[in-house]
Amino acid sequence: MTASVKVMKKPKRTIAEQSYVKEVGKGLGLTIGRFLKNTFTEDNDIVTYRYPEQKRTYPRRFRGIHRLTQREDGSPRCVACLCCSTACPAQCIHIEAGEYAEGDPRYGYERYPEVFVIDELRCIFCGYCVEACPCDAIRMDTGAHMPPSTSREDFLFDKEILLSLPAQDGTVLTANPRHEPGDASHPGIDREHGH
Repeated sequence: MTASVKVMKKPKRTIAEQSYVKEVGKGLGLTIGRFLKNTFTEDNDIVTYRYPEQKRTYPRRFRGIHRLTQREDGSPRCVACLCCSTACPAQCIHIEAGEYAEGDPRYGYERYPEVFVIDELRCIFCGYCVEACPCDAIRMDTGAHMPPSTSREDFLFDKEILLSLPAQDGTVLTANPRHEPGDASHPGIDREHGH
């Protein structure tokens, strides 16, 4: 069995076609024409916002920067389960967990974040941390973007900063209530009293 070979003839091109002068000229003509239209006519499609004096209205689904939600007593809802830092592809969330003191209704049941830091410069704003959080403790519903700064330290948001940021509606709580230990609505399940 022999393979058949089909020989293709090389297309004949002129020097002008091979140098692409005509195509480069067409591209430059389009670019210069668009530049002149946008520069000297009022009827153009470009919208310029003079930030920070003028601000765009963001859509409702705009994520914005992170915030930590609070309980009714002002403590963070975060239980330091590390789900958000595990799900983060940019590895920009750092959490150090702490245990509640004996006598606290949450002792032995859950932990709290002693340190919670988000490096907003490394963050890619994917929202995986929000989806991974089982307690709805971290949200991206502030409707604000990063404030301008020239210092790296201004972009390291610690627990106090994250707790102070409100949602777009002005609240610091969450819309998903959770039954906390010590509440009358709590089912009484903890480490000592299982299911």
